[in-house]
Amino acid sequence: MGGYRQLFDASVADAGEFWAQAADAVTWTRAPQRILDDSNPPFYRWFPDAELNTCANALDRHIAERGDQAALIYDSPVTGSQRVYTYRELLDETARFAGALRNLGVGKGDRVVLYMPMIPEAVVAMLACARLGAVHSVVFGGFAAHELATRIDDAEPIVVVSASCGVEPTRVVQYKPMLDHALELASHKPDACVIVQRDKRACDLVDGRDIDWSAAMADAVPADPVPVAATDPLYVLYTSGTTGKPKGIVRDNGGHAVALLWSMRHIYDIDPGDVFWAASDVGWVVGHSYIVYGPLLAGSTTVLYEGKPIGTPDPGAFWRVVSEHGVKALFTAPTAIRAIRKEDPQALHADRYDLSSLKYLFQAGERLDPDTYAWASAKLGVPVVDHWWQTETGWAIAANPMGVEHLPLKAGSPTVPMPGYDVQILRVDGSRCEPNEEGAICISLPLPPGTLPTLWGDDARYEASYLCEHPGYYLTGDGGYLDEDGYLFVMGRIDDVINVAGHRLSTGSIEAVLAGHPAVAECAVIGVADEIKGQVPRGFVVLKSGASAEGLAEELVAAVREEIGAVACFRLVDVVPALPKTRSGKILRKTMRGIAHGKDEPVPSTIEDPAVLDTLRPILQG
Repeated sequence: MGGYRQLFDASVADAGEFWAQAADAVTWTRAPQRILDDSNPPFYRWFPDAELNTCANALDRHIAERGDQAALIYDSPVTGSQRVYTYRELLDETARFAGALRNLGVGKGDRVVLYMPMIPEAVVAMLACARLGAVHSVVFGGFAAHELATRIDDAEPIVVVSASCGVEPTRVVQYKPMLDHALELASHKPDACVIVQRDKRACDLVDGRDIDWSAAMADAVPADPVPVAATDPLYVLYTSGTTGKPKGIVRDNGGHAVALLWSMRHIYDIDPGDVFWAASDVGWVVGHSYIVYGPLLAGSTTVLYEGKPIGTPDPGAFWRVVSEHGVKALFTAPTAIRAIRKEDPQALHADRYDLSSLKYLFQAGERLDPDTYAWASAKLGVPVVDHWWQTETGWAIAANPMGVEHLPLKAGSPTVPMPGYDVQILRVDGSRCEPNEEGAICISLPLPPGTLPTLWGDDARYEASYLCEHPGYYLTGDGGYLDEDGYLFVMGRIDDVINVAGHRLSTGSIEAVLAGHPAVAECAVIGVADEIKGQVPRGFVVLKSGASAEGLAEELVAAVREEIGAVACFRLVDVVPALPKTRSGKILRKTMRGIAHGKDEPVPSTIEDPAVLDTLRPILQG
């Protein structure tokens, strides 16, 4: 594997030397002399004696060479508007808003909660917090008031930054009433709220608490970047916990900057001046890492897209953006590609655009099924690169390092572990699995820079959630295997492994078979209770446009029997109009399982369309 293998082996053999070299790409106010503090395991800290400012690394240091280069392209088909910010313009906006936050009492270490749609002010606010050494916590704009309130209570922000509304293809979502309700529910009360008034719908401001963004900016003096310790937190991002209480993932400043800079060049093959587009949301980890920080740290141009893969206005929406803005690498979830394929199976809309700038399609967020991989590869004619990571890690655990070496692609695999991630597959007793044997995907400690050092205000929960199951390892919560070539295959969450008459089977394996049928656009498989066998798999499929359901169930059952075997006991499959998903595109398998088992399963606040679950409920319970 040439270049990749040398890099990976070096990162494992001498992690300190490897990351010391990577750290040279960062501009430090005090360069690190010590690379890893391992004096208090399992709490490891990278670059413990170093100092920097992340905003200065993302903006200020580029001004001399590329001040007039595009830093941020805002493309909003839902409002019919676009705007390009140069590095100089984005720095000016950011420094002024940092001054506005400083006027409201925000300083180093203080928290600021952001509850915003996909607008440039969201990026500015994140960078402005980093400029002051404050800690931002972005809450996805679609979260309901209760979820926002729990995050406000945990983060205890001095200021909340929000907007009057978000804009969807068919409706306007009023943010301000949800924020007001959240603040009524929350025990913690921020000192102030800064509100962006959008043209689509303005909102009423609360006297003495709410401040119009424009007014806050009008009398703000631009703020200089505040140096912080590399180990100081840059942000807190909440992810769902099994207890129902969100887990606050902490990201530090130093390790984050080093890791993201390394990943932009080595994984995504992005150089200064290249255009990179992560078609995600700033409320998710992909938005943090690869809409905002990664591309700007690298001196490239990032795209902020306020739209959908279809319906804004058609299945060619993504291809228009690629063509108009000269996107080199597109990063999105397989759900988006499947949605495009369902509406435009022959990719006729892609043929309308010049896609010659596009060199890579990166996929993450959920398992890339081989059928979607094959379709995208054939229609786009570029490498379709699956890679796998988590909110907790902040960047890819496994990928194909396109900036180092184009490794052979294997459908269904995110390729190989990245430098710093010593991935091991463990059995329940902690012993290591053989090649091609499924087990728990774990990572030897210490984790590389850029990953979570702990949970916000809860070291004990960090240990209990990730470190106690297999001492010396980080438990990813996913199951899978490494093949004989060292390629990683992620088969789904550990609780998506079902036990059929004593045989452990991954629902991901069955889904891969279903997704390979030419009539199937999307699918999900869950384990349901069975009186005799304990559990049996049950499938749900969404058809491609124009496909027929006649005889499909029998064909799918036969395909699973042929490819996996009778041991799967796969006999139940339903054709459904849609699958319930979160707004980030993940299928709500856990919720489906709960309903199928007769539990009074609450509807997650992250659900994209509750009506889909209502339609599915009688089928699940039948």
